[in-house]
Amino acid sequence: MRFIMKTDYYQDIRLFKYRSTFFWYLALVIGCLMLPLGLDEYLISQLTFICMYAVAAVGLMLLTGYTGQVSMGHAAFFAIGSYTSAILTAKGVPFLAALPAAGLLAGLVGIVIGRPILHLSGLYLAIATMGFAFIVDEILVRWESMTRGNMGYYVDPAAIGPLVFDSEIRFYYLALVVLILTLLAARNILRSPTGRAMIAIRDSEVAAEAMGINPAKFKTMAFAVSAFFTGIAGSLYAHKIFFINPESYTIFLSIELLAMVIIGGLGSLHGAVFGAAFFIFLPQFIVMTKDYLPQYLQNQTGLQPALFGLLIILVMLFEPLGIYGRWLKTKFYFEMFPLYRKDSFKREKKYQKAERR
Repeated sequence: MRFIMKTDYYQDIRLFKYRSTFFWYLALVIGCLMLPLGLDEYLISQLTFICMYAVAAVGLMLLTGYTGQVSMGHAAFFAIGSYTSAILTAKGVPFLAALPAAGLLAGLVGIVIGRPILHLSGLYLAIATMGFAFIVDEILVRWESMTRGNMGYYVDPAAIGPLVFDSEIRFYYLALVVLILTLLAARNILRSPTGRAMIAIRDSEVAAEAMGINPAKFKTMAFAVSAFFTGIAGSLYAHKIFFINPESYTIFLSIELLAMVIIGGLGSLHGAVFGAAFFIFLPQFIVMTKDYLPQYLQNQTGLQPALFGLLIILVMLFEPLGIYGRWLKTKFYFEMFPLYRKDSFKREKKYQKAERR
């Protein structure tokens, strides 16, 4: 275990905690670039979905994990990003312009919706954002002249100049680059005064306000940035599956995104990626192990959703810090062995009277 003697404020907010960390991340990126060389198209497609959902999960992580605001309406921003990108590219707008435009429109809608409802908190905020998701879903169904309603909308392949992302490998690399840029952007936001204000609001809104932080301002900013990243992910999703309709953006998508950040590990960008991988690969793992179950269980209707739900419950019961929390505990165990203590990660909550609700 290493300790750093900090002599400068900027040491506390630098991009990589240790110098060696940069080389480990570089090796990880190189490994991700090499993966398509040894995988079939199906697995490459699953990795692409992990990258896309991880981008959306990073956006929700900034809002829920780092600002402490629960949202059940991020499927709406995902849909806004998808339809914006699909409509713009169909009208001849280049993909490189449609992709950020999808995020910007989702971010603007996030500001418009977030400003009046962010004085709410907890379940009240979750229900308000869920109502917003229902409104957007109804707009997608009724605005047939623009969205084609329940008939759906065919999406052109993403293209940058002469390069068309019409194969699994090409689109995987596109999604991977977007994910890396998203993680770098989110990391730099968290290092900035804005990100530190968001974390202060999450830890104690009363204390943050006493230090001169405007909670409404930074909550709105967090909502806008979160919606922007989710809109970017929605744009990638539309160009990946080539056909979108309102049924793809129901409340269940919002629940899945929220579950990703919780299971992956709240308050960690790593957790957003781990949560997305969990939700993509776990159903595949259940399908592969189904043949090893007794015959009377294999033929049961709804076996896969039941096992999926059971595994999620087990993760939440036995690892409330999420997958990334388990990784930190395992790493800390080997670093401190044989001096590791079981309660090293136990958190004791103490609230002042002013913070009790």
